[in-house]
Amino acid sequence: MVANAIQSSVHMTTDPTYQTALQQYDRAVTHLKLPEGLVEFMKWPRRELSVNFPVKMDDGSIRVFSGYRVHHSTVLGPTKGGIRYSAHVNLDEVRALAMWMTWKCALVNLPYGGAKGGVVVEPKSLSLGELASLTRRFTSELILLIGPNVDIPAPDMGTNAQTMAWMMDTYSMTVGYSVPAVVTGKPVNIGGSLGREEATGRGTIVCMLEALRHKGITSSPKDISVVVQGFGNVGSFAAQRAYDLGFKVVAVSDVTGGYYNPHGLNIPAMREYTNRSPRRTLEGYKGDCDQITNAELLELPCDVLIPAAMEGQIRGDNASRIKAHLIVEGANGPTTPEADDILDDRGIMVVPDILANAGGVTVSYFEWVQGLQEYFWDEDEVYRRLERILVRAYESVVSTQEQYGVNLRNAAQITAINRVAQATITRGIYP
Repeated sequence: MVANAIQSSVHMTTDPTYQTALQQYDRAVTHLKLPEGLVEFMKWPRRELSVNFPVKMDDGSIRVFSGYRVHHSTVLGPTKGGIRYSAHVNLDEVRALAMWMTWKCALVNLPYGGAKGGVVVEPKSLSLGELASLTRRFTSELILLIGPNVDIPAPDMGTNAQTMAWMMDTYSMTVGYSVPAVVTGKPVNIGGSLGREEATGRGTIVCMLEALRHKGITSSPKDISVVVQGFGNVGSFAAQRAYDLGFKVVAVSDVTGGYYNPHGLNIPAMREYTNRSPRRTLEGYKGDCDQITNAELLELPCDVLIPAAMEGQIRGDNASRIKAHLIVEGANGPTTPEADDILDDRGIMVVPDILANAGGVTVSYFEWVQGLQEYFWDEDEVYRRLERILVRAYESVVSTQEQYGVNLRNAAQITAINRVAQATITRGIYP
């Protein structure tokens, strides 16, 4: 009965993000000769926690919040994955993101399984003190599931280095001694790694450069136009890195809409503006650009489109209007399977999320290792190691693509899933 109930919940989900994750998995495993039971096992989350907890607000009132933590796989090691604060968080979304984390870690050969967590909250509606109280109480609910050798949270949408500092302190106060390695993405002055904040965006550009090289595009960067959807932790650093390398970033967007200049935007000025903004958005920005909608931004003519916002942005209803020659996925799950098919037919290459945005978890791994060893690297060392790992992963995906005659997404998933499968076979089924 329990197994049937789990199977029903996994296979009959209506959440579009989880549907996308499952469809991608189903497409990839058809190319692998794996036992049917193993294929089914790898699809299911290993364990899930749902909690409801009270938080005392600044005005003395009490609000109840819901939160989740999902461990998708523990085959390759402790689980790793972010904590997001969003009004739209739900259990199926967290399941999908945890599954993608499993494949992402396997693809770049990190000794982790995938996890994800979240709290249903609009973080910008809370004061700093209320966010601290919420984070500490949520962390206390997770104590049985997290630990430096068990499950290591990190920042995600709506959370940041300060959130991780509160989590680390709460865990440390509970066990009675300081445990910096229980989280990653924390401030440098309490054991964080140099380069962690920039890592996902910077890694996205590493993958963009590899894709351009493999496509034989040798134009000067100033002649290559880049559009970035999302101007948060991933998108803003990707835009900045592309700008620094001389690429023409013609459009960016955030929750307030899109900002477009066909001759190129002043990305440093835009980042400085958001850093000064009370809500850290581009709202009211008066630079040399036109304001457009997010939908219009996705359909702009450009060489490279970097979706670095939410899931499900490129779908069956707009994929035929995408004018980019190359898509590099900075976000998790921005392209639906239906859109993948349309883009394939149109000859538009997509560098998939589990490869293109793996820079964040890679440098999180570096932070974890540095914390365990209590020996820290300089920024140049972090970036050298990051680039080496991502380039090696890109080459392995291209090799799989050539072997199976599939697109890059299928190739990345095949590579990652097979690594988890082979590790499971080697370990055996307990007991």
